[in-house]
Amino acid sequence: MFKSILIIGCGMIGSSILRGAISQKISKKIYVFEKNKKYRNQIKKINKKIILIKKLDKLLESIDLIIVSTPMSEYKKIIVKFNNFLTNKTLITDVGSTRNNVAKLIKRNLSKKLNWILSHPISGSEASGPKYGNKNLFKNKWCILIKNKNKKILVNKLSRFWKKLGSKVVFMNEREHDEIFSVTSHLPHLVAYNLIKTAQDFQKMNKKNIIKYSAGGLRDFSRIAASNEIMWRDVFFNNSRNMSKIIDLFIKNLNQFKIDINKQRNSLLLGKLKKSKKVRQQILLLKQDVSKPDFGREN
Repeated sequence: MFKSILIIGCGMIGSSILRGAISQKISKKIYVFEKNKKYRNQIKKINKKIILIKKLDKLLESIDLIIVSTPMSEYKKIIVKFNNFLTNKTLITDVGSTRNNVAKLIKRNLSKKLNWILSHPISGSEASGPKYGNKNLFKNKWCILIKNKNKKILVNKLSRFWKKLGSKVVFMNEREHDEIFSVTSHLPHLVAYNLIKTAQDFQKMNKKNIIKYSAGGLRDFSRIAASNEIMWRDVFFNNSRNMSKIIDLFIKNLNQFKIDINKQRNSLLLGKLKKSKKVRQQILLLKQDVSKPDFGREN
């Protein structure tokens, strides 16, 4: 499919792309640029065919597809290298969780002759590092491609790439993407971080070790809150406008729950809880999760 691929930043997502590309024989040569020494040692163990590079330099000229899989705060430095060494023969994409900010960054800083099409594979976990990569991570998961009328041939080629990794591809514009994922992804992570902080504050104020009594709810929120802090800082900062709106709505609904509980509004509270259960059924029908109780855990 491609003669050569370069993955810049090879943590859990990058190494999953790496493993998938090797498994599906998507490219003859696969290069990896990763600054973290510990990660480089883990990458070497994945497959002997992987070529680790130390610099982003003239080699870039020969690459057909580049996937940027670093925190978004690194993009600006990487763009400088692209402008210095890339030609219009290379297709660039990335896996960032917010799109409007990257679209603006590219418009302002990337050379007009270069081809960068935004992707967002909706896959991952709280784990960080290449040892957690999985060649099947993207199987039957959504991958969002940002519409680009001017580069239709390249968009189609990139779509085929993600489908080869197992993704179901859908197209959006960058604003629509950021609005949707502020609700479905970004807010849940923020709520998880805040819930864990609340538990920590409660524990400190009451001088009691409550964490050891973690029930399923706190346990599962703690999994989300164990996600990469640099990545999520970048997401929150770069989608701040949508985040502010959805936080306001969340606070409004939370306050209403508080009123319902304090005033013992039985029918109103039960109605909300029943409606909430229906969302879980929708997620299962859409095959976005398994139906086993307790998220399929054995114990």
